[in-house]
Amino acid sequence: MTLKKKCVRVLLLALIVAVLCVVPAFASSSAGNVADAVEQTWTDAAGQIKDVVNTVVFPALTMILGVAFFVKVAMTYFEYRRHGQFEWTGAAILFVCLIFVLLAPNYIWNIVGV
Repeated sequence: MTLKKKCVRVLLLALIVAVLCVVPAFASSSAGNVADAVEQTWTDAAGQIKDVVNTVVFPALTMILGVAFFVKVAMTYFEYRRHGQFEWTGAAILFVCLIFVLLAPNYIWNIVGV
């Protein structure tokens, strides 16, 4: 019974702390106008998002696809040496994805509108 009481006390304490820490959040100065708040946030953060994606996300994807491409080419070569059959579709798909990721920063921001 004491364990049950302790659990209830801890939960009540957590609930009281949560209620005291809650701060109401409003979308903007005019009540209920969420669309303007989202548009303003996007406008403010678009440049930062573009910089992060161009300097972190696309290079990381390029590196991952580059490594995967060269590993696939090596595996395809060893498979060719073992069985005499050259399977090029996996390497071709990875190569096309690598080219897509390398060229994506040139046109993706025109599509998004940044």
